Amino acid sequence: MNSNNNIFFEIPCLTEKSKSLSGLELQKKWFKKADKRYLGEALQKFFEYNIGLFDFIDVVPKIEGIGKDIRLKFRSGKFVGAIPLRSPDTGKQIGDFVVRPRYTSSHDHYSEYIDLVNLLESVITPEFKHSIPLSSNNNVKPPLYLESVKYVKILQQAVKINWNKFQNIKRIYNTPKSQVDWDEYAEKEFDPKMRLFYPCHENVLTRFHREFFELKFVYNIAKKEIHSSNTPKDIKFQLQNTFIFLDTKLKNFEERSSRELSIHNSDPLIIKKLKSQANKILKNNFEEITAWRIDYSILFERYVQFLFQQISSEIGAVQLNNYKIKRHASYIPPWSLNYLEPDIILIKDDLNFVIDAKYKSHLLNLTSVTETLKEEHRKDIHQLFAYSAFSKNKNKIGFLCYPTNEILSIKLNYVSSISNVENATILLGIPMKISQMSNLKNGIIDIISEVEKNRKLVA
Repeated sequence: MNSNNNIFFEIPCLTEKSKSLSGLELQKKWFKKADKRYLGEALQKFFEYNIGLFDFIDVVPKIEGIGKDIRLKFRSGKFVGAIPLRSPDTGKQIGDFVVRPRYTSSHDHYSEYIDLVNLLESVITPEFKHSIPLSSNNNVKPPLYLESVKYVKILQQAVKINWNKFQNIKRIYNTPKSQVDWDEYAEKEFDPKMRLFYPCHENVLTRFHREFFELKFVYNIAKKEIHSSNTPKDIKFQLQNTFIFLDTKLKNFEERSSRELSIHNSDPLIIKKLKSQANKILKNNFEEITAWRIDYSILFERYVQFLFQQISSEIGAVQLNNYKIKRHASYIPPWSLNYLEPDIILIKDDLNFVIDAKYKSHLLNLTSVTETLKEEHRKDIHQLFAYSAFSKNKNKIGFLCYPTNEILSIKLNYVSSISNVENATILLGIPMKISQMSNLKNGIIDIISEVEKNRKLVA
């Protein structure tokens, strides 16, 4: 159990089988009105109450044992996030279920995430699901500094453009001009000294307008969050010069509070992007946090594409990302696929390599086996072979990339005794750590070089 009284259970993503929770312990702490004699029924009801939210964060609960020895375990998938749970005995809210990132440093769960986001110049935005608010709100909400860092980086680009808008400004002139506020003038007109001072309203095209004042308001929220104890020190250090630059640029701008920024068709593209990001921060700042998740598989796939793009440049290969192999047919069943879409096709001279990224736990479970692991791997291998079928090479080779803590490479050879055609698959373990990227690139280049060498020997 987690030390936080509002957290029901916490596990990393890509956990094949969590530690078990005793049914008696659950009854004692969370299901206090459940009958000890029927703990199996209580756990089944617990599933039914919360199944929609468990599905949302890709968590599968499993019951093991019977009677007083009954226990509860969980399997997690590609999402990190948090959901609120209801008790099976009363239907009332109990604690939150939390799935945290697996590949993390000791001091912060999201430090590697931030490093990858900065490297890839992209971010995976949290998704929210309508639910009751999380009971441990501030402890398990999606880290606001992730959104704040992105906002600051977009703002750094936005302040470099001249984004002017008409602003209605009040000025005093010694002759009537523009729109005179005659009511205000009449109040002071009796004084001879004031008769030649006319309060006028003008529409002036200026950088100092209301919408930029609102953006500065959001900037201060983001800056405060990044400077808070929630943000790792290395992130704060990376943004020091950025804050000096933005503080200088924005020092003469006022600040105007807002709960939501309006996005107009006439806004420059960078301003639309900035406002959209600002609204995410305002939503997290003002609203209660409900069930949320971040899909780490998207980040993993983009990292694998980036990694092989670096390799392609070094070895003089051509890389195609998400290339669509289109379907053609005289009769098209409604359930057939419109196209096949491998993550990466790498072309080097007369060699084609197919690379597919799968954010799954297989290389974390090299000494254990479950039906789920076997079935998922079977699908992955068949999918890779389907992609490889379009290569002109007789003997085909592909990379099946899974996340790992350390660099790992395992070669699987499948040879047909009928045609003598070989399909080779490299199971490639890819750590989501930039510090290991150089060694990983060199290892993959060595594998490709070995394939080229063997190809020449056969020829």
